[in-house]
Amino acid sequence: MKRTIRTTALTVGALTAALGLQAGPARADATAPRIDLRVLVVSDGGPATDAIAAELDAAGTPYTEVDLTSSTRPTIDAAFLADTVGGRPRAKFQAVVLPNDNPFAAGSAETTALAAYEQSYAIPQVDAYTYARPQAGLQVPTSGGYSGSIDGVQAQVTAAGRAGPFGYLDGAVPFEDSSPSVGESYAYLSTPAPGADFTPYVQAPIPGSTRQGSLVGEYRHDGRRELVVTFVYNRYQQQFRLLARGIVEWMTGGVRLGASRNYFAVHVDDVFAADDRWDSQLNCTPGDVDCTNGAGVPSPIRMTPADVDHATAWQDSHHFTFDLVYNGAGSVDQREDNGGVDQLADRLIADRDRFRWVNHTYTHAFLGCAQNTTVVPWTCETNADGSTEWVSRNTIDDEIATNRAWGQLNGLPLDNSELVTGEHSGLRILPQQPEDNPNLAPALTDNGVGWLASDNSRDPAQRQVGPAATVARYPMNVFYNAGRASEEVDEYNWLYTSRAQGGSGVCEDSPATTTCLPAPLDTGTGYHDYIVPLETRIALGHVLSGDPKPHFIHQSNLAEDRIAYPVLDGVLDGYDALFADNTPLVNLRMKDIGTELRRRAAWAAALHAGRVSAYRIGDTVTVQAPRGTDVTATLPTGTTLGGTAFGTAYAGETSGWTPSAGDTLTFALPPSAAASRSAAAPAAGADTTRAATAPAPPTEVPAGVTEQVPFAPDN
Repeated sequence: MKRTIRTTALTVGALTAALGLQAGPARADATAPRIDLRVLVVSDGGPATDAIAAELDAAGTPYTEVDLTSSTRPTIDAAFLADTVGGRPRAKFQAVVLPNDNPFAAGSAETTALAAYEQSYAIPQVDAYTYARPQAGLQVPTSGGYSGSIDGVQAQVTAAGRAGPFGYLDGAVPFEDSSPSVGESYAYLSTPAPGADFTPYVQAPIPGSTRQGSLVGEYRHDGRRELVVTFVYNRYQQQFRLLARGIVEWMTGGVRLGASRNYFAVHVDDVFAADDRWDSQLNCTPGDVDCTNGAGVPSPIRMTPADVDHATAWQDSHHFTFDLVYNGAGSVDQREDNGGVDQLADRLIADRDRFRWVNHTYTHAFLGCAQNTTVVPWTCETNADGSTEWVSRNTIDDEIATNRAWGQLNGLPLDNSELVTGEHSGLRILPQQPEDNPNLAPALTDNGVGWLASDNSRDPAQRQVGPAATVARYPMNVFYNAGRASEEVDEYNWLYTSRAQGGSGVCEDSPATTTCLPAPLDTGTGYHDYIVPLETRIALGHVLSGDPKPHFIHQSNLAEDRIAYPVLDGVLDGYDALFADNTPLVNLRMKDIGTELRRRAAWAAALHAGRVSAYRIGDTVTVQAPRGTDVTATLPTGTTLGGTAFGTAYAGETSGWTPSAGDTLTFALPPSAAASRSAAAPAAGADTTRAATAPAPPTEVPAGVTEQVPFAPDN
């Protein structure tokens, strides 16, 4: 498995030399222009510019968007693009993103202004999705190229791409083919035009030939640089998610505000307890609140010592650590029922330092309103005056404190600031309980809880609950009440098929879900053939979007058929097949994920309020942010702050958070970064305008990722 971070990185200067570009000498600070660390995104409302803007948003990189479809948009002229500050020339944007290589009318003054700006300040331009043509450095597709669908095609990063902005990838860039009936990726594959100074970074085979056609490449002309992208995409597609980092790296030259890393954490709930099993005859789960009137006989699913051995071996082979979210009463009950014996607990406690541990309350009690479970769905009990009857503060206190004490008695390495309540209870649950239990926040204060798990499908945004900030978790559609693959498929069929096909019809009634399955899955093959690939794609999509939120499964999924592992293998092995060693998955514990989410929210708020200033002059980057707002930046390896090395290495760059006291932060870039900005001027009389031939629209629209909402309660 690939988990070693390389400590070397190709500098932009080295890339310049590798591509044979003419790099002018670095100018002294007295004459160097000021380049503001902000991107200009010129949008036509299409999915490509929207995707790049979403990537900048997620990373925390500031940008200004100009909507070409708006009648009130500003004019992009010299004054809009540049001015002077304190007598020093200022470029207001470090990069320009256009919807195609020239979205303006022929002879447009805006085209002329942009060209002059890019030439004067060495500002790179991204053509988010454009037609292959000589004006973009490529031959038209009819000259031995191709235009059409590339669904399911495996593109490759070229040697120049790996040596440059896409060096974080291993090489393969697979294009999705999620549905045979929907066109997802339309592209123009072509080779460089005769005489064009064009370097392909990502290529794919041209059908019917032995040649490769460019999908992403750099075109240099008239003292300007363009990143030419010739396939359409949206923000959710895997191919874009793989290339997004490189697009931003190319346009910013490795010097930008914001940072992105790929995260994956897996919480295993209900450890030491047993989970109730789905009944395929009753189509419910005996023992669950939605299986009423004592129907059926509970058949618990509980891990064994052999399952623990498998988990530790799996962790070792994948260089990954589970977060075990435990209920101590599960072991106490097991010992009481078995003459003091609990082999599972003995093995887990012996291996306790192999995992991270999180308090899940002692008995997994429901901590919201008092539930009336005689009806389906359950309702909240009410007091005589009609008010909601709430679980008491003392009960919540006992659940938290008793489980903590049990864990400490058994030597579990806990962080007492973390808590996952049973079913995320205590927090609001629609429609039955539209507000938090008012006794929850005081109980969290009593127990020093600073981080409280929430269900991302119900409560995705981080918010404060008394002293605690929520950490939303993604529920995987690997059900808590399934220990065997056949049980998972049977319940899946019940939830996701129509009434006419023998299902519950919930999928027909709920607008929040995807459409019903066209037919029930085969109980023998449906899990591995359908559910595993789908859940892998959804989880890997979260990873590739840089989302740090954890995913959660249940201890039952590590028992019996161990049905969680095929999905987890798909995510981790799939990731390793795509990324280079210098870009490992980041596996954080809950409080560190919460801290990352909190920092991001504060940074985004400061950017939105216009309270962040950042610019580069020569080898110096200056940033100012509000007091108490941590600053995030991505800078070349070797950058220092106050004489101390900045950040940590990731994806061939250095990035990190820096606390701000409201004062100016001054980063010193390494000398090699000076070559990152070339101010080559165009030849005298050069024609900087181009004919405004818009790229032909694709005949098929790209498909987005649609997630199915888990119906089974996260017991």
